[in-house]
Formats: sequence, structure tokens, C-alpha cells
Amino acid sequence: MNRASTVANAVRSVKNQSYPSIEHIIIDGGSTDGSVSAIQSCASERIAHLVSEPDHGCYDALNKGLALTKGEIVGWLHSDDVYYNDDVISDVVRTFETTGCDILYADGYFVSPNDPEWIIRDWISSPYSDKKIKNGWLPLHTTVFVKKNVIDRFGGYCTEYSVSGDTFWLLKVLYKTGLKVHYLNQHVVKMNYGGLSTSFGNLILHWREDLEVYSRCGISPYRALVMKVLRKVPQFIIAPFVKSMHRTKRV
Repeated sequence: MNRASTVANAVRSVKNQSYPSIEHIIIDGGSTDGSVSAIQSCASERIAHLVSEPDHGCYDALNKGLALTKGEIVGWLHSDDVYYNDDVISDVVRTFETTGCDILYADGYFVSPNDPEWIIRDWISSPYSDKKIKNGWLPLHTTVFVKKNVIDRFGGYCTEYSVSGDTFWLLKVLYKTGLKVHYLNQHVVKMNYGGLSTSFGNLILHWREDLEVYSRCGISPYRALVMKVLRKVPQFIIAPFVKSMHRTKRV
């Protein structure tokens, strides 16, 4: 992990949620920068497990968390992320109850690491279809919540990928599975821009792994990848206007 400067905010984001029954599982990759101390400084009764040990990458860590969870609904929050507000989990649980869905996803912001109010990308999703998946669309991974029985059925993350394991997992549980998928039309997370999948240094590796993942799932890889890249362009274009609206609201 080695995210001592950000992980406390992530933990507090879960701690402050209004929903009363949260099983918070934290997996740390044996950090040496004080991340564990930062977590413990804001610990609460919601932390069911805190594991700090070397792992084989982020997808191995995610699988460790999945193996420990006992809850009915599972979501992911990385050490650089925070929930958009204190009612996110309450809204998510209510939506599962009213729609009877198996998988839910929503919208999310990518923000500057130096200023959480500076919105760099505004990831707005839309209702699900297999056709959109074939054309390179996927929900933002950290906005996804899923019933535990879906994970029991489809399994966790493939650890042979360095940056596209979440793409493979999403395709595995979404594309032509027949599960009931629901789009929650609201922002649920703020992510620091420049993480594992957004850093320029990993871009070529990400594309190469994505091509393999799409092929494995029976989707035309080059068309899907090109469309996936093009779909991200509007997220950057609208972000400055979102920032302006947020600044105006605070005044």
C-alpha cells in the first residue's frame, strides 16, 4: 500500500457512513511508511479485519479481502479514494432492496491528489447493456457493488494481470451472464487521479492486457479498446465545468 498520506481519509470515509452495519476489511501489502499506524489512528469498531503482509499485487490483496468478507453486499474502496458523502452505503443498500438487483454501479469523480475539489475526470455511466460492453464500455470499478453470492459463483480476480484484472473481473460477471444489473444515477466515490490504472507509465501495459482480456471474453479486442479510450475523452472535457459549478455552490 504505502499510502500513509491518504489511507486515513479512506478509513474515515467508511467510518462516517450513516449505514449502521458495515464490515470494513482492510488489506495492506506490508507497508513500511506508516500506513498501518495511520489506519489505527482512526480505527473504529467497523474494522472487522486489518491484514498487513506482503502480497502479489493489488488483485491478490482484493482476493484476500473477498475471502474474509461475510456481508451480503460487497464494495471496494482503495487507499486513495473516499466516498462522495456519508450516505453512499445507505443509498446503495436501499437500491439493492428496492430493485432486487445482483450488481449495482454508479458515477465517480477523479480528483487532483493535491486538491480534492479539483475534478479532473467526471465518470458518468448509463444503464447497462451487453452491446455497450462489446463497444468498450464498462462501469467504473470502484462504483460497483455486488451481491456476495455473485462472487461465490464467479470467483475473484485473476492475479496474472497487473492492471487489467478489474476489467477481466467486470467482463466475467457482467457480459452475457443474465444477472440483474442496475445503474444508480449518482456519484458515490472520489478517486485520486494517477493511481495504478490511470498513471501514464502503465498505459501501454494496460492496453496490452486489455486486448488479451477482451479476446478471452469473446469480444473483438481492437474495436473494444479503441472505443474504451474514446469514451474517456468527454470525461476530461466536462470536468472543468463540474469544478466551476462546485466552486459556485460553495460561495
